[in-house]
Amino acid sequence: MTTENGASEPLGEFDYVIVGAGSAGCVLANRLSEDPSVSVCLLEAGGADKDPLIHAPMGFAFVPDWSPTNWRFDTLPQKHLDNRVCYQPRGRVLGGSSSINAMIYIRGSKADYDGWAANGATGWSYDDVLPFFKKAEDNQRGEDAYHATGGPLTVSDQRYKNPLSQSFLEAAAELQLPVNGDFNAGNQEGMGYYQVTQRDGRRCSTAVAYLNPAKERANLTVISDAHAEKVMFDGKRASGVAFRHGKTPAAVAARREVVLSAGAFQSPQLLMLSGVGPATHLRNHGIDIVHELPAVGQNLQDHLDWTALYKTSSSESVGINLGMVRKFFPALSAYRKKGEGPFTSVLAEAGGFLKTDPAETEADIQFHFVPGLVDDHGRKKHLGSGISCHVCVLRPKSRGSVTLASNDPAAPPAIDPNFLDHEDDLARLKKGARVVQRIFGAPALAPFKGEALYVADDADDAALEADIRARSDTIYHPVGTCRMGSDTDAVLDTELRVNGVTGLRVVDASIMPFLVSGNTNAPTIMIAEKAATMIKAAN
Repeated sequence: MTTENGASEPLGEFDYVIVGAGSAGCVLANRLSEDPSVSVCLLEAGGADKDPLIHAPMGFAFVPDWSPTNWRFDTLPQKHLDNRVCYQPRGRVLGGSSSINAMIYIRGSKADYDGWAANGATGWSYDDVLPFFKKAEDNQRGEDAYHATGGPLTVSDQRYKNPLSQSFLEAAAELQLPVNGDFNAGNQEGMGYYQVTQRDGRRCSTAVAYLNPAKERANLTVISDAHAEKVMFDGKRASGVAFRHGKTPAAVAARREVVLSAGAFQSPQLLMLSGVGPATHLRNHGIDIVHELPAVGQNLQDHLDWTALYKTSSSESVGINLGMVRKFFPALSAYRKKGEGPFTSVLAEAGGFLKTDPAETEADIQFHFVPGLVDDHGRKKHLGSGISCHVCVLRPKSRGSVTLASNDPAAPPAIDPNFLDHEDDLARLKKGARVVQRIFGAPALAPFKGEALYVADDADDAALEADIRARSDTIYHPVGTCRMGSDTDAVLDTELRVNGVTGLRVVDASIMPFLVSGNTNAPTIMIAEKAATMIKAAN
C-alpha cells in the first residue's frame, strides 16, 4: 500500500518502521517484507519518482536546482576553501540519491573492507561483503567470481559512449597509464569505462529495482511526504517514529525495530533530535537525553573533488551549443523507441583509479571525465562547448561533523565536512590535478582541448592550490557519521544496532567507519542487503 502527498490512511503499528526510502531503505523494505508474516512501514519525506528527468539517464544533469527531488543542503563555511559555503545535494524522492545520481557502479577496493574489519568492524571484510554485492546484482555481462545475475539491481555496460570519452581513454593510454576493464573485480587501478545501474537504457534506482516489485505487497506500507521528526522511546527501547505527514502530525509504532536509513546527514540528525547523541550539544538545544552517545554526527568523511575545464571546438561536446541542438530530436527518438543513444549517457562515462606515487599500495585518486562543461555542479552555465575531468582523493584524512543547527526537525542539519583540514588531502589532490592536465595534453585529446576556463596547465603550484581552494567541492559521497565498530566510542555495533538503546538500527552510508575508494551507492545497497539478513536472523 502506498500513500502520497498527505493522503489520509490508517497509520497504526508495524513490526518494522524504516525511515528513508533511499538507496538503503528501498532495499530493506523489499527484503524485510519478503516474509508475509511481518509488516513493514517505509517513511519517505519526498514524493514518487515520476519526473521523467529521473529515468532518462542524461536527465539528471538537467534537473533544475529548485527541484523538490533534492534536499539541496549547504555546508557551513569551509575554512580551508576560502570560507565558501559548499553544496550538498541529496535525493528527496523514492529511491533517494540513487534516483538523482550519475548511476556509476563502483564497490571500492578489497583493501577498504579488509581495513574495516581490521579496525573493529568484525564481519565486514571483503570476503564477508562480496556475497551481498552479488546478491544485489544482475550484471548484464554475466556471472563470474566477482559478479552475479538474477539480483534486483541491473548493472550494465553503457549503451552509448561519447567519442570524446574514447579520446580521453586513448590519451591516458598514450601516457602509458594502465587500462582496466572491470573496476569491481579484484584490482581497481587503471582507466576505462564505468558500468552503470541501468536497465534497458534507463535508470535502475533502488525504487525501480527493489521498491516497485514489492510495493503492492499487503504487508508493506509506503508513506511518502512523511518527514520524520523523532524516534519515540519507551524508556531506552525505540517504540516508533513521529513524523509530519504533509502538514499533519502523525506517528507509527514499531513492534520489533525502527531502522534509520536517512543518510549520512539526516540519520545522525534524527538520532540527536530523538535524544541520542552528545549530551551537552543536545541540552544546548533543549533536547531531553535518552542516551548519551558522543560520537553521533562525528567522523564525517567525503570525497573532495576538483574539476579541470576546457573549451573545445568538438561538435560532440554536451552543452549549450549548436551540435546539441542538431542532435536533440534524433537522440530523443532513439531513446524513446529503443532505450539507446545519447540520452542513455551518464556523462561521466569514462574515468578510473590511479596512484599518485608508485609506492602506494592502492590507487588513491579517482577520475570522472565528462564530454561537457561541469562547473559548480552544473549550476554555472556556459555557452558553447567544453570538456571536463573531475579528480578526487579516495581516502581523505580530513574529518568533519554533522550537528544540530536547531531543535526544529524541519531545519537542515549543520554540515561541516572540514575539507582539506589535513594537509595530505591537498597534496594528493594537487598531484591528481597534474595528472589530469597531463592527460588533456596528450595527443589524442590535444585537437579537442581549447582554453582552460580557470587555472592554466602551466600555472605554478601556488596558483593551482589557490584554484583548488576556490572551486573544489564534494562529489557526493558523505559517510561515517554513525560509525559502526567494536569499540566503546562507536555509534553502532557491527550488526548496526545503536549502542545503549534497543530496537533501533542505522542502515545507510553513515555506518561506514572509513570512506570507500569510489562511488558510494553500490556499497550502500550492499550494506542494506547485509543488514536485512542480520535483522531477519535476529527476529
